[in-house]
Amino acid sequence: MQCEDIARLLRAGLPDCAVEVSGGDGKFLVTATGPAFAGLSAVKRQQKVYAILDSHIVSGAIHAVSMRLKAPEES
Repeated sequence: MQCEDIARLLRAGLPDCAVEVSGGDGKFLVTATGPAFAGLSAVKRQQKVYAILDSHIVSGAIHAVSMRLKAPEES
C-alpha cells in the first residue's frame, strides 16, 4: 500500500479534512486537519482514522500508523 492509496481512503472517509500521508514499507504518518476532529479526544480522533484503515491493517498492508490529528482551530 502506498501513501497516496491511504490518503485517498482517508479523504473519502473524512471529506472535510486536509490529509497528508508520508512513509512507506507498511509504516506511515497521517497528518489530518478538519472539523471532523473538533471536540474529540485524541483517542476518539485516532479511532476515526483506524475505522477507515482497519481492513488494511488487519490484512498486513499497513503495519504501523502514527497520527497527527487536529481540528481547524488547533494550529
